[in-house]
Amino acid sequence: MSQDRPKTAIVLSGGAARGAYEAGVLAYIRDGLVRDTGVHAKIDILCGSSVGAINACVLAATMDQPETQGAFLARRWSSLNVDEVVPLKTTDLLRFTRSLFGAAPAGATHQHGGVLDPAPLERVVLDSVPWSMIQRNLAEKRFEALAISATHVSSGHTVIFVERDQPGLPPWGKDPFVHGVAARIRPQHALASAAIPIIFPAVSIDGQYYCDGGLRLNTPLAPALRLGAERVLVISLRHRPPQAEAPRLSLLPPPPGHGPPSAFFLAGKVINALWLDHIDYDLDRMRQTTGVLEAGRRAFGPGFDDALNAQLAAVDAPALRPIRELRIEPSVDLGVLAKDVAASPEFARRSKGVVARLLQRYAQTTEEREADLCSYLLFDASYCAPLVELGIADARAMRDELAELFR
Repeated sequence: MSQDRPKTAIVLSGGAARGAYEAGVLAYIRDGLVRDTGVHAKIDILCGSSVGAINACVLAATMDQPETQGAFLARRWSSLNVDEVVPLKTTDLLRFTRSLFGAAPAGATHQHGGVLDPAPLERVVLDSVPWSMIQRNLAEKRFEALAISATHVSSGHTVIFVERDQPGLPPWGKDPFVHGVAARIRPQHALASAAIPIIFPAVSIDGQYYCDGGLRLNTPLAPALRLGAERVLVISLRHRPPQAEAPRLSLLPPPPGHGPPSAFFLAGKVINALWLDHIDYDLDRMRQTTGVLEAGRRAFGPGFDDALNAQLAAVDAPALRPIRELRIEPSVDLGVLAKDVAASPEFARRSKGVVARLLQRYAQTTEEREADLCSYLLFDASYCAPLVELGIADARAMRDELAELFR
């Protein structure tokens, strides 16, 4: 690996079924970018949270086949069936009810709690990732590090599981609520990172229970920087409307006949709150650091970075370095898209399971901008395939910026 080439990281967010959008962006980076610009994307560091952790593991395990990675991810996401991925049976409800009134019994499986049976999702993850290839690709220097976040249930702290091409961890941060752990990444780590509380059971890893990594770190930018990234591509799963179209908070009395919110509506808002993304703050702080370093070089010469970092090292503070970043995010509201799909006659004809019917009814009776829950649980080709195409289109619209980042 060339020592003068900046290390590049891809950071993948959490968002359950919205992860199909990430697959589309990655498909363009692997297949379309070189065709449109001649630039091959070399990826050194992969960081993911929740569904982003699963996509990151797929990339890590297939890094020996970069020419097929994008097509594989797009094809896998575009073939999902909601009745198969998130089935709901009476036994699931009984099991969940029992778990509400007690801890996991001695000798129980590695999972406990959660409304939905995770076995179908487990099969998708196990079938999609050649897990043993992660270690081989690291050993053969096809990439440098894989980091996925999970939430430690008993403490609420964030744990970053890290596997890299050398033992141990790099210098880590001092945040008492975020811990780096060197690990051999296994399916349990990805499933734990994607275990949405209440919906899916927590997952046991080495005797400790973990759930969705997006609860405290939905877009794991900091781990990418600690692993040495100097260029960062962040793929977000949250649509930001233009300022003129942003919804305004209104505390006026609702119109007559406006009843209390439904349980599905509240569930969608709870998940939104749990996955509240602080990436804007993190990116702003990173840009400020880069701006200070650039201003220092202009004012004091090219040796400013070394002089400043020498002073920081004297007080045991981390070194500062300029970071180039790029963010890609959905150009349309994924909740609105999910509502349109779930309420369509085509979806009703092809999906007959309990979850599909609940999502269909919810989509038909809720307002357009309030169908967030559909966008998280609609693990179905009718929704995921358009998300893949949207990700490809949004990435293609930023091909010049992507080419500059990876050049």
